[in-house]
Amino acid sequence: MTGVSVARVHPSAAPADHVPTDPDSPDWRRPAADAQGLQADVGIAVALFGASVGSLVLGRAAGMYSEPAGMPLSIAVLALIVLPLTWRRRRPSAVALVIAAAFVALGELAVPETTIANIALFMALYTVGAWEPDRRRAVWVRGAVIAAMGLWLLTSFFRASTQEIDLEGPGVGALTPFAAYMLIQVLINVLYFAGAYWFGNHAWAAARQRAVTDRRTYELEAERARTARQAVTIERLRIARELHDAVAHHVSLMGVQAAAARALLAVDAAQAEQQIEALEESSRNAVAELYSLLGTLRDAEPEDAPTATLGVDQLPQLVADARAAGLRADLQVVGDPRPLPPLVSLNLFRITQEAMTNVVKHAGPGTRTHVRLRYTDSWAEVEVSDDGRGRPGPAPSGGLGIAGMRERVASLAGEIHVGPRADSGFVVRAGFPTAPALAADPR
Repeated sequence: MTGVSVARVHPSAAPADHVPTDPDSPDWRRPAADAQGLQADVGIAVALFGASVGSLVLGRAAGMYSEPAGMPLSIAVLALIVLPLTWRRRRPSAVALVIAAAFVALGELAVPETTIANIALFMALYTVGAWEPDRRRAVWVRGAVIAAMGLWLLTSFFRASTQEIDLEGPGVGALTPFAAYMLIQVLINVLYFAGAYWFGNHAWAAARQRAVTDRRTYELEAERARTARQAVTIERLRIARELHDAVAHHVSLMGVQAAAARALLAVDAAQAEQQIEALEESSRNAVAELYSLLGTLRDAEPEDAPTATLGVDQLPQLVADARAAGLRADLQVVGDPRPLPPLVSLNLFRITQEAMTNVVKHAGPGTRTHVRLRYTDSWAEVEVSDDGRGRPGPAPSGGLGIAGMRERVASLAGEIHVGPRADSGFVVRAGFPTAPALAADPR
């Protein structure tokens, strides 16, 4: 009797290509095999066909069947079983159906070769599970093949039971040698088809998992690139904020000083000369600060550079510059001065600078301005208030000043109040925690 016997074959899973779609989608399809994989299929099919012909010759020599099929017919059947493996990854379901039909023909025609034929059928069923893009079709095709093979096996058992088969085994109790032989065939076929089914599904799942890994890698790389772009944008905004604070302050002072010098030039040349000297000093300070700020862009560690020259220690000079611009400004320090975290010190200076620039632009020369720097145990704040009773002039604004203050305060978990005073004028009050854990640079 010719039955379907087990074949100890472990075909290699095909390599997975780059994932074109989301592998988490139910519509995901395994990418087609590349040219190298298809060439390997051709080589495997040709090699197995050669091996099947050799096995056929040995089977005929061994007298495997009393009345075997003729040699040409046997070779033709083996070609139908083995050579379709050339297309196994391109048309897995069609190849499996052709090979299964040829396998039945091989048994019915008594072709004396089963080893390579079993390998070919196993590979065909495995490939349906591993490569068929339509998963519903994969289930139906394998189910149909297995059901047909099971029916053929039962038919073979029935025909064998009507023949006199000389088995000389002792049997086991009521289990006759023939029944034991049939159970062996059932066990072999169960393991054979279950193995082909499971290994095929496992190969498909492994390919999908590789696709998931590739997709996650792609998403991580995209996220890293997006984060890098965001970091560049944030850094550009920081630089723009620093440039705005530095340029707006000095240019506003220079404008006021130039206007004062022009007004005094005809009536008090000495006072006008002093204003021009102050204007010259303001321009030098502006250029020096711009060079210092732009120099940090070339520094390997720019986060430390801006704090090297600017901070609350420069508030007296800032107030002196405001006086030179015509403000009646004073500075008061409340509490015990102590070293502040570099970014806290820088932000207190920049907020004071921006607030006094706004006083110059909106309230004008002659405005009484008070700057207070307060220290507590875990807090440092600056307050800039004015009486609003100066000589205001045109005050164009880019709208970045107060927004920049709020950004500085938010970056270090501080607090800010900006608004008009009860009687007249304006007040800006900003404070920061000075404990190291709270005042550290959040970047």
